[in-house]
Amino acid sequence: MTSQTDVRLDGSAELRTEREATPGSAGDRRERRRPPEAGPEKGPEKGPEKSYDSYYGRPVLNEPTWQEHDIAGYLFLGGLAGASSTLAAVAELTGRPRLARVGRVAALCALGGSFYSLIHDLGRPERFINMLRVFKVTSPMSVGTWILTAYGPQAVCAGAADLSGRLPRLGRAATVGAGLVGPAVATYTAALICDTAVPAWHEGFREMPFLFAGSAAAAAGGLGMLAAPLSEAGPARRVAMLGAAVECVAATRMERRLGPLAEPLKRSPLLRAGEALSLAGALAGVTVGRRSRIAAVAAGAALLAGSACTRFGIFRAGMESANDPKYTVQWQRRKLA
Repeated sequence: MTSQTDVRLDGSAELRTEREATPGSAGDRRERRRPPEAGPEKGPEKGPEKSYDSYYGRPVLNEPTWQEHDIAGYLFLGGLAGASSTLAAVAELTGRPRLARVGRVAALCALGGSFYSLIHDLGRPERFINMLRVFKVTSPMSVGTWILTAYGPQAVCAGAADLSGRLPRLGRAATVGAGLVGPAVATYTAALICDTAVPAWHEGFREMPFLFAGSAAAAAGGLGMLAAPLSEAGPARRVAMLGAAVECVAATRMERRLGPLAEPLKRSPLLRAGEALSLAGALAGVTVGRRSRIAAVAAGAALLAGSACTRFGIFRAGMESANDPKYTVQWQRRKLA
C-alpha cells in the first residue's frame, strides 16, 4: 500500500515525498500543461517594492505627555529669568541702576511664570519638593531642581529688595549671587530635553545648550533695550547682539550635522521666524537703537518675540520627530551603517 507521503507532485516517473517537495512544483506542472497557443500565464503585476519604517507606519516612540504651553513656556521663561539675572548683576557692578532694576524685576516675574508652568505640568507641587530628597548627577531633572533651588531664593530676594527699597545690601548680594547661577538656569533645560528619546532633541545635544544660551541672552538683552533708558542700555545691546549670533550659528550647525533628521527643524515656520526676528532686532538695536527710543523698543520687542518663537519651534519640531517613525528607524539604521 502506498504511504501517505508517496504522492505524485509532478509528471515524473519518480516519487517525491512531501518533505522533499519544493514550493511551486504544482504551479510548474500547470504551466507545462498550458497549450502553447495560450501564451504564458500572467501573474499579478508587481508594483515597486515598499519599505515600511515601522509597524503599519505607527510611531515607534510614545509622544511625550508634555503640554506645549507649559513646557515650551517654561523653556522660554526660565531662559529669560536666568539671563536677566546675569545682565542685572553686570549692570549692578558697572553702575547702571535702572538697567539692573529691569533685570531684577524681569527675573522675578519670569521665574514666577516658569515655576507656574512647571508645577502645572507636574500636576502637584509636592512633586518638585520630592526631587530634593536626592541629588543625582546623571539626572538632568535632579540637577535642574537643585539649580532652581539655589537660584530661586536669590532672584526673589533681589527683586523684592529692589521693589520695596529695603535691605539694599542684601539685595545687591542676592543680585550678584543670582547672576552667577543665571547661566546654569538658562541652559540646563537644553540638557533636560536632550536626555529624552525624542530624536530631534536627543541628537542635537552638542549644539542645543549654545542655542538655548544664545536665545536666552537675546531675550534678556531685548528686554533691557525695551525697558531701560538709552544711556544705560549699552550692555543690553551687546548681550542681545552676541546672543542672536550664537543662537543662529548653533542652529545652523545643528541642522547641518543632523542631516535628514533636521527636516522638522528646517521646515518649522516658528524657528525661521525666530531667527529672522532675533537677527533683525539685534541689528536694529546696535544701529538705530542707540539713538532712537522708538527703535530700541521695537528692537527689544523683536528679540523677545524671536526667542519665544525659537523655544516653541524647538518644542514642536521635537514632537514632530517623535511622531514620525522615519526619524527614529532610519536614523538608527544610518548610525548602525
